[in-house]
Amino acid sequence: MLGKFQIGIMGTGNIAAVMADTVNKMKNVKLYAVASREKVKADVFAGKYGCKKAYGSYEELALDNKVDLIYIATPHSEHFANTKMCMEHGKPVLCEKAFTANAGQAEELIRLSEENGVFLAEAMWTRYMPMLTTIREVVGSGVIGEPKTLTANLGYVLNHVERLKNPSLAGGALLDLGVYPLNFALMLFGYNIAKISSTCTYADTGVDEQDSITLQYIDGKMAHLNCSMVSLSDRKGIIYGTKGFIIVENINNFESIAVYDSLYKKVGLYKCPKQISGYEYEVEACIKAIRSHQNECVEMPHAETLRIMKIMDSIRKEWGIVYPFEKLEPPAEDGEATSGTGSSEQAENQE
Repeated sequence: MLGKFQIGIMGTGNIAAVMADTVNKMKNVKLYAVASREKVKADVFAGKYGCKKAYGSYEELALDNKVDLIYIATPHSEHFANTKMCMEHGKPVLCEKAFTANAGQAEELIRLSEENGVFLAEAMWTRYMPMLTTIREVVGSGVIGEPKTLTANLGYVLNHVERLKNPSLAGGALLDLGVYPLNFALMLFGYNIAKISSTCTYADTGVDEQDSITLQYIDGKMAHLNCSMVSLSDRKGIIYGTKGFIIVENINNFESIAVYDSLYKKVGLYKCPKQISGYEYEVEACIKAIRSHQNECVEMPHAETLRIMKIMDSIRKEWGIVYPFEKLEPPAEDGEATSGTGSSEQAENQE
């Protein structure tokens, strides 16, 4: 793996465009190829971002032996099939969040990774950001005393986006937006959760559009999490302690950390270091792991990806939300979701 590390992108939507632009601004990394089910889309994308190769099928990308890592930016419903196909061809994969549609799919992909020694990681970008280390250090410093309560929210007006309204594409607020507050809570409060309670409102298509989730921890901590695809939120994450509190601006892409004492006086401010987009950190972590012959990233290990997926499965079960493709599979043991795939035809125009 000499020279520049060559990246292939699967999908040509907005998030793929952000990754393409980011890779083009990184050192020692090359945007080499892009794939779409529609060749014209791949050609346009390649022309805009300078890809050497443009493929009209995903398998062609997976078969290209010059690709060192494939970044998957297709709809949630397609992540399982796309990732599995790439791994069966021995290709390392960085798959967008939510990692899969359900925990059953995630378990199968992780098993393939570990049994075959193929690198696999979830692109939960906040997990890889250096600002996360700063947040953890500030919380752990004792400046706000003992952390007891956490709130986090993420809301955008996205109910006009067809993919998010479509249950066949694993749409809804939870997998697209709720995954951020959940990760924020687990990154700072851990995973020793005693109880989860939640509620949601439903879109006319049956997917969740506003979610409220509470995590009660064994040690008494509480995390209150909200997300919405029908309203704009302040995107704040707040950690409340016995001597003060910390406000994190934008849990979707950390911007700053403000520390307040017991008199509500600001006593500290930390700003995000300069970055390209924030995507570069996950790419750098993947390259480091692959070159070290690791199957996962320490920043977002397989166990943590699976833990998040299982939590979201349990929440969807409480809401009675089952994606159409999940109904086609026999029930899994203990009520766990199964590893069916979504509608490829519908996903084709939703990359």
